[in-house]
Amino acid sequence: MPMSEQRQLTAAGLADLCLGQLAEDPGQLAAFMGFAGYDPTALRRAVGTQQLATGLIDYFAANEPLLLSLCANHNIKPEQFMHVWHRLNPSA
Repeated sequence: MPMSEQRQLTAAGLADLCLGQLAEDPGQLAAFMGFAGYDPTALRRAVGTQQLATGLIDYFAANEPLLLSLCANHNIKPEQFMHVWHRLNPSA
């Protein structure tokens, strides 16, 4: 059963999936860190914060290949991902 049918996606849960995917690809993780202005120590400190969660979700929402890969890997519909993004960015 797809994740979407098992439970509602939360921003924190989705951010954890995003970070997990980036952690599997050092190049992508480095690209995110450069984009967001994190060094390894700052990233470790930020894990679990709303700021990092929002940043990760924004980063994936702006990067279609990453977004589609994450969705395919976790049986999430891209529309469901974007619904979480819209909840974080209501004026967008």
